[in-house]
Amino acid sequence: MTLRPILIHPDPRLKKHCDPVVTVDDEIRKLADDMLATMYDAPGVGLAAPQVGVLKRLFVMDCVKDKATAPAPMVMLNPEVTWTSEETNVYEEGCLSIPDQYAEVTRPREVRMRWLGLDGQIHEEQFDGLWATCAQHENDHLDGKLFIDYLGPLKRQMITRKMEKLKRERARAAKDQSIL
Repeated sequence: MTLRPILIHPDPRLKKHCDPVVTVDDEIRKLADDMLATMYDAPGVGLAAPQVGVLKRLFVMDCVKDKATAPAPMVMLNPEVTWTSEETNVYEEGCLSIPDQYAEVTRPREVRMRWLGLDGQIHEEQFDGLWATCAQHENDHLDGKLFIDYLGPLKRQMITRKMEKLKRERARAAKDQSIL
C-alpha cells in the first residue's frame, strides 16, 4: 500500500464530477487499498478518489473511532443514495482536503446507499449517525461538492483564503527544503 498525497482546496479536481468505475480490476483494488492506508494515516474517517487526484466514483470510509473496536473499512464504487430520512442531524464536519477547518452541516440523519463492491457485487445498506454523515460527505466529493459549499458565502470565502495561504506556505517550505 502506498500513501497518496491528498489534494488541498482550492484545486479544480475537487470540483469535478467523477466518472463511474467500469470494471473492478487490480488497479481499482490497489487504489482502494492506497486510499484506506492514506485515510487511516491522515487520520480521517473517509476519503474520496478525487481527493487523491483520481476522478473516479469511489470512496472509502471507516467511522469506527474506538481503538478497542476492530476497524470496519468500507469501499464503495459507483455509490448512489437510494433514500434519505426526513429527519436531519447537524454534525461539525471537517475534510482532509480542507485541513483544520470545521463547520456545522445539516444532512439527513439516515441514508440508504447502493454501491458496487470490490467483490463485483451490488451492496445496499442503511446508515445513521456519523456513518450517514460520512457517506453523504464522501458521495458529495464524487459530484464536485465540498462541505464548505453548504456554508454561507462569507464563511466559505474565509476558509478558502486560509487554504490558499496554507498552500502558499507549504509551497514555500518545499522550495526551502529543495534549496538545502
